[in-house]
Amino acid sequence: MFTQHLSWRWVFYINLPIGIVALFVIAAVLHIPRPARGRQPGRPAPRSDEMSAPSLTPSTAASRRPSPPYETDPAPPTGRFARDLKRNLTAHGFLIGAVVCFAVFSWYPMVREFFLAFQKTENGATSWVGLDNLVTVFNDPAFWQAWRNTLLFTVLALVFGFAVPFVVALVINEFHHGQGYLRLLVYLPVMLPPVASVLLFKYLYDPGYGLLNEMLTSVGLPEQQWLQDPGLSMLSVVVASTWMNMGGAALIYLAALQSIPGELYEAAELDGAGLFRKIWHVTIPQTRLILSLMLLMQIIATMQVFVEPFLLTGGAGPEGSTTTVVYLIYQYAFNFNNYGAAAALGLLLLVLLAGFSAAYVRLSRAEDE
Repeated sequence: MFTQHLSWRWVFYINLPIGIVALFVIAAVLHIPRPARGRQPGRPAPRSDEMSAPSLTPSTAASRRPSPPYETDPAPPTGRFARDLKRNLTAHGFLIGAVVCFAVFSWYPMVREFFLAFQKTENGATSWVGLDNLVTVFNDPAFWQAWRNTLLFTVLALVFGFAVPFVVALVINEFHHGQGYLRLLVYLPVMLPPVASVLLFKYLYDPGYGLLNEMLTSVGLPEQQWLQDPGLSMLSVVVASTWMNMGGAALIYLAALQSIPGELYEAAELDGAGLFRKIWHVTIPQTRLILSLMLLMQIIATMQVFVEPFLLTGGAGPEGSTTTVVYLIYQYAFNFNNYGAAAALGLLLLVLLAGFSAAYVRLSRAEDE
């Protein structure tokens, strides 16, 4: 009776951790070094001169025989095997928890999403529907608007969120004193909870008592509807997102800048290069690998934006101006209760980002060759 109600999902949940632990145990056993055949473990192999030396008389051999005691001989093979097994199991045991959590909470959701994209659940019964979920997603008017908004956010985030941290890192790198304080100041927004940071910007954007409108009116400029205007809402979200996330990128850029040899800048100065020419001909080529990697990470992160538009504009925004792909996935799953369509849209996003990452890796390898 129990096996009739035990679905394949629970079998997967039960057997996956057991299988991973078993694989680690097998790997630990296989990594134990085996002694070479033909000689005792722990003893060095005979040298070539010893092997070619003539045979010694019994008296001479006795005189050259090593003196006792023999307590310094290595442990027997059984004890050494147990010691090596214990050491390998300890090393692999530290990885078991992380691998099990990653498998259950990352690999399984991705596999489950793939199956959900071609299934539909009604009244507790799951059936295969083929490409119907993809057709439903493509026929939704909000689908193309969400992709346009996501691409717009990605482009604006690259303009601000990719260039601003690099400029901040260049400025901090020029200070010889107080760099620790400046690094803390730049990284402080990253340490704040995202909700707190977004609520802070929501206060700044408030049309009635917001700080930004107070600054505009103080210099004689008209007030702006930052989050209520369809033309300004996306830009406002990008500014908030850049301030929240630029600290980590700035520190990575700063570490890359400090690894550049100073002789390169001295040679550029001797050739008469100014500030901008040194940045273009020395700084950027020396940090090209970090810049390209951060560009890839920036695109992947911005294509999955959700928290900022959801908390600042309620998700959709005025006239749907801040509706993103991930927010549309959220709507399908939790507002429309259509998990199949949500999984299909998530699968499209996964394929797009995977294809972009594969193209980036291929181009990087071609440049290195």
